[in-house]
Amino acid sequence: MAYPSRPVRDVLPQFNGTATVRQTPQQRADLRTFVAEQYTALCSLRVLAELTGRSQTAVSRVLDEAGVPRRGPGASRLSTT
Repeated sequence: MAYPSRPVRDVLPQFNGTATVRQTPQQRADLRTFVAEQYTALCSLRVLAELTGRSQTAVSRVLDEAGVPRRGPGASRLSTT
């Protein structure tokens, strides 16, 4: 039995076509704010990359620019109590 494929998210309208080398300062600030807020709210790098039309590496760089500490890889552990 095959596993169902994961959903592929569309790029949000405010980020559609902005993944270029020549971003305006306002576009970069909007991206930084969105990514920082969503990552802090436990959104994954993969999902943020899909929503913004960028690679996971680009999203990681934006988080570094924003000064957001990154989580470790994998799911968080379940408590045994």
